Amino acid sequence: MQVIRLLHTRYRLDDLERSVKFYKEILGLEEVRRHKSPRGSELVFLKAPASEETIELCHFPSSGPVHVQPDLTHLAFEVANLTEFQQHLSRHGMKYSDGPHMKPDGSGGFAFIDAPEGYEVELIQRSAIAQQSGAAY
Repeated sequence: MQVIRLLHTRYRLDDLERSVKFYKEILGLEEVRRHKSPRGSELVFLKAPASEETIELCHFPSSGPVHVQPDLTHLAFEVANLTEFQQHLSRHGMKYSDGPHMKPDGSGGFAFIDAPEGYEVELIQRSAIAQQSGAAY
């Protein structure tokens, strides 16, 4: 017996709407559903345009405040161009928290931004060859 596919990743939050706004406005994710769980958690599922997997944002105040320790976890998203994404961030009053770090040949690179609640988001620009072959960064 084995699993078939990854369906979603969950992040618990203190401020659900602030995070939903970040993931939608800054990263361009689409909200695919929203509901309350049987135990009372408020859940919002988001996805990137070319992905099947979703991110589950969870607000469950009775679990206590969220404390995200540095470098614990991050989400990674592909972007077409890190320089253009940096300009997009600037228009929203944001900047990279680390990077961009480009490959010596300029064919790709990565950078990080901080999401609300302290979660890190990695942004990866893959080379044209990697994009065509579907290879990971």
